[in-house]
Amino acid sequence: MEIDIDHEMGVLDRKVAQAGEQARAQVARVGRISGRASSPDGGIEVEVAPGGLLTGLTLSPAALSADMETLARQITALAERATKRAGSNMHKALAPVLGERGEKHLESLGYVPIDDEDLAEGDFSDPLRHSTRRGDRP
Repeated sequence: MEIDIDHEMGVLDRKVAQAGEQARAQVARVGRISGRASSPDGGIEVEVAPGGLLTGLTLSPAALSADMETLARQITALAERATKRAGSNMHKALAPVLGERGEKHLESLGYVPIDDEDLAEGDFSDPLRHSTRRGDRP
């Protein structure tokens, strides 16, 4: 069996272009994709783009009155939570148009669906108990 490589490459190019166009149209429909998280008291609010780029940070006067290490830990924890939400939102927006292979690619990039209950707001009353990675202080 002989394969016409030029024909096959053309078919592949058209499929990639079509998937790209569908993804662009889907993103245009859903608007800006981001993830948000806030402290239980609302004193700290974080917004990130998929991948974790910080796009918004709001701090109340009460949050600013905390010591800087505590504030930094809380912002970091909230940014991590928001990043997971942004990845999940990206997955929800693009997986339907990219198909199974595209969905696997999204997941390989860290854009996985999450159950928002898995990201419960957490306890910020003791910032030393709250860690964002294994190996951090308990």
